[in-house]
Amino acid sequence: MKSNSTLHIIPLLFFVQIGFAQKTVSKEILGQIFEKQKAVEGVTIINNTSQVTTISDVNGMFSIEIKEGDVLVFSAVNLEPLKRRITSDDLESGKLQITMIIKEIELKEVVVNENATITTEKLGIVPEGQKTYTPAERKLATAGDLKAIDFLGLLGGSMKLDPVINKINGRTAKLKKLIEVERKELNIEKLGYLFEDSYYTDYLKIPSDYVSGFKFHIVENQEVCDLLKENNKTKLTPLMSELALKYKEIIASDIK
Repeated sequence: MKSNSTLHIIPLLFFVQIGFAQKTVSKEILGQIFEKQKAVEGVTIINNTSQVTTISDVNGMFSIEIKEGDVLVFSAVNLEPLKRRITSDDLESGKLQITMIIKEIELKEVVVNENATITTEKLGIVPEGQKTYTPAERKLATAGDLKAIDFLGLLGGSMKLDPVINKINGRTAKLKKLIEVERKELNIEKLGYLFEDSYYTDYLKIPSDYVSGFKFHIVENQEVCDLLKENNKTKLTPLMSELALKYKEIIASDIK
């Protein structure tokens, strides 16, 4: 009787071991990451069990070795972190579709001067509401910008000659270009305050030699300029990611 019992137990143990082995077998799975309807590049994916790591490509695609019960952790600079436990259905389908959410980043207020509320207007040095100028704008205001209404002064003999002379010799046009250059430089400077250099190379995946060119490229975009004026980093971050993809296509075609 003991012999028969042993013979029955051995096959049972054999099938249990097979079932356990099938459940724990690893498999490479494909996935794609989205933020709303847009594929997300540069997301880090870590298998918490095996510590295997990978990163999503320009189309949001990735592949990673997993087994049932593993937990995948998804993280990126501008996205809320996400965890996903792998199920038997995931293994069976062989595909994962992950949707992530933009991280709300609140800019810290930097107090540069505790007396910043004291202005030349409040002290009565200049009239309230008077326009302030950048150095280039001040030069243009001094030179005078010729307008059609200025010719009316010619009839009364009161027309200013500076705008006419400057228009003729092209100085006004040069000063206007100088203002445009100055505004671009200020916007590039703002980008430096809002985003560290590592953001461009590590997250946006722009080659270090092309980072400066990318900054000059995006300050040509009016929407970027408007968001920089508002210091709206939350909206600026996804827009920069989109522009970075296009910029990398440009430099890739140039390299070829």
